[in-house]
Amino acid sequence: MSLEIINLRKLLKLMYLDQPALTSALRADIRDDLARERGVVASGGDFYAPFWRDAKDHVFGLADLHEATDRRVDDNARRKNLYPLLRDGFLVWWNERRRWTNAPFEPIDTPRTRYRVPIVNVTVKIDSILSVQDGRGDDHYIYPYWFSLPSLSDEAARVGLWLLSQALPQINAQELRILDVIRGQNFALERNNLQGDESEIFTRNYLRLVQRREQLLAEYDD
Repeated sequence: MSLEIINLRKLLKLMYLDQPALTSALRADIRDDLARERGVVASGGDFYAPFWRDAKDHVFGLADLHEATDRRVDDNARRKNLYPLLRDGFLVWWNERRRWTNAPFEPIDTPRTRYRVPIVNVTVKIDSILSVQDGRGDDHYIYPYWFSLPSLSDEAARVGLWLLSQALPQINAQELRILDVIRGQNFALERNNLQGDESEIFTRNYLRLVQRREQLLAEYDD
């Protein structure tokens, strides 16, 4: 995993892990990178993508998330612990915490982009957004954060919302959301107002990650 081109959710995770967990995560990624350089490619694809496809289908009435999750777990036992947590957290948000009108919900164009943050040498990937229009014609763009640790803090959510608004200027920032899926917690600018220091926080946290990764890389040098 290069820190120069990285998915937003992965970046937020690394930025807010405690130091021991961050060190473990960076070491694992370094080992994966070194293995790829030797021609060893990890198999299995994106662990979270199948769940998120099922969650989207549930929103649009194309699948039942309970049934879909059971099938995913039957297909791959590695999913038996995390997938039910993702399902339950998502359904808490979808069934109990949403404030929109009832169905029908319609899919709308889903934005995806790579955004180069001008203040540091990093390109952030934005993808997997759940894009829906409710019965009142209001649009909602939900960016998923699906890691068990760390939970998404208010500060992390602010930084994420700031970056999403920078990366997707064609979208009204008030329509953007970040969903901490496992905890069913939704973050939006109407409740998590930007404070003007998000760029500074992002820069400080990102440079700290780069410095720590370089320190760990030195351990693998001959």
